[in-house]
Amino acid sequence: MSEHFEIHPTVEAVAEDIASMEIRGAATIADAAADALAVQAAESDADSPDRFRAELRAASRRLVETRPTAVSLPNAIRYVLRGMEGSDVARLRASVTDSAAEFRSELDQAQENLGRIGANRLRDGDTVMTHCHSTDALSCVEAALDQGKEIEAIVKETRPRKQGHITARWLREMDVPVTLVVDNAARRYLDDTDHVLVGADSIAADGSVINKIGTSGLAVNARERGVPVMVAAQTLKFHPDTMTGHTVEIEMRDEREVLGAEAAEEIGDLTVENPAFDVTPPRYVDAIVTERGQFPPESVVTLMRELFGDQHGGEPWEE
Repeated sequence: MSEHFEIHPTVEAVAEDIASMEIRGAATIADAAADALAVQAAESDADSPDRFRAELRAASRRLVETRPTAVSLPNAIRYVLRGMEGSDVARLRASVTDSAAEFRSELDQAQENLGRIGANRLRDGDTVMTHCHSTDALSCVEAALDQGKEIEAIVKETRPRKQGHITARWLREMDVPVTLVVDNAARRYLDDTDHVLVGADSIAADGSVINKIGTSGLAVNARERGVPVMVAAQTLKFHPDTMTGHTVEIEMRDEREVLGAEAAEEIGDLTVENPAFDVTPPRYVDAIVTERGQFPPESVVTLMRELFGDQHGGEPWEE
């Protein structure tokens, strides 16, 4: 069990910040996790290779357990741990820190490449509608602006945590004209929208998109209105376990985000459910844009096999 091994305070702090959503966004979560493992490795005082590996696996488990739906987190940890090799602690330490640095460098480049590819789908004068907050999605807008295109945005507030407010702020910092609307007004404003542009927390092998709750309803309405839906997602968001038939666990968040204790007491006995994500079937998605190109959702399984293999082995933090 992880409590038998010393977990660095940085790992504990990052885990807590991911769980509480102080650290949010798939790429940001992945970057923070890789950095935390590098700190664990650099400052470990393990006196044997076995002890060092056990500490890294324990730290990895602590991080993985925080957000079950955000697949970028285990994918980042897979990358770092699979680079861990060496016959002594010094070599193991160097391999982990090097692997983490390599991962973070590729992560930076991936978003830039994705943004450039996604921007090619946007035309001068387009209006995009967003849901939640996605740095991948916003990188497409930023790249389009760099190409000299004028883009406007209709931003859904994204209850209950109002991540849409963050998106609105980022877009205004880019000087993009923003109209902020309540979630339930989305269908009305789709007639003024050229593209629905969203990110993803996970993408399954069949091309299903797991994203912030409300994405699937928006996609269904967009299809009915004839508005294309573009999902911007680094391949880091691909969920390799789904190639072997596993389903993606949908995270249920604290009911107090929806109904505070005082209001709940006034209303009386009731059940509150607060799913963080929903699943958008591939038939409602026009394109999944990644750093490796844009794909119809049904074809991502081919790229997933190329990146992750058949995924029949165990996880590196469970060895």
